[in-house]
Amino acid sequence: MIAQVSLTRRAFAEFLATALLVAAVVGSGIAAQTLSPNDVGLQLLENTIATAGALFAIIVVFAPISGSHLNPVVTIVDCAIGRRSWSEAIAYIPAQIAGAIAGAIVANVMFDRVAIETSTKVREGSNIYFAEVVATFGLVLVIFLLVRTGRAMESVVVVPAAVAGYITAAYWFTSSTSFANPAVPPFIIAQIVGAALALAAVVVLTTQAKEEVVSE
Repeated sequence: MIAQVSLTRRAFAEFLATALLVAAVVGSGIAAQTLSPNDVGLQLLENTIATAGALFAIIVVFAPISGSHLNPVVTIVDCAIGRRSWSEAIAYIPAQIAGAIAGAIVANVMFDRVAIETSTKVREGSNIYFAEVVATFGLVLVIFLLVRTGRAMESVVVVPAAVAGYITAAYWFTSSTSFANPAVPPFIIAQIVGAALALAAVVVLTTQAKEEVVSE
């Protein structure tokens, strides 16, 4: 199905899907701050629920068109394991970044805020960067272990459910609240490191699995 869709349309799907996801993340974050101004824990819960729901729906809807990467590291790893050509990455990644910017603008405008604004929340420290390595490692591992072991083909909801479930948990168990997406800075280097480690783990785990099947 994906092969029958032109690269231009697939890139546009990545733009639109990423924009919708970021609009959901940013918009629900703004709404949470408004609804629960004095309870940070409740704000995070509200943000998490909205993000997980949007992520599941978006992946299900756009997967038949573009694969629903929504994330440059997912695209890069998909190319690295040979499932896509690097020419697709050249089209996908700028579309994802542009979509993330557009989604943030849409969210700000919906809540009557300045369309383009700089975040004033300080996000730095070795623990935060390490958290992004962990968050991205887990995300990439979840996606590509499902893909490489054939589990992704069992049902159209396997990957969306797994990804949404992982991100829901990672919002809470990582100190960075799991950005895990270089299209949404500022943790690009940490996310690339996490993706590289996950790629190595996926190759080791799935290669071993194939060898065991052959030996049996």
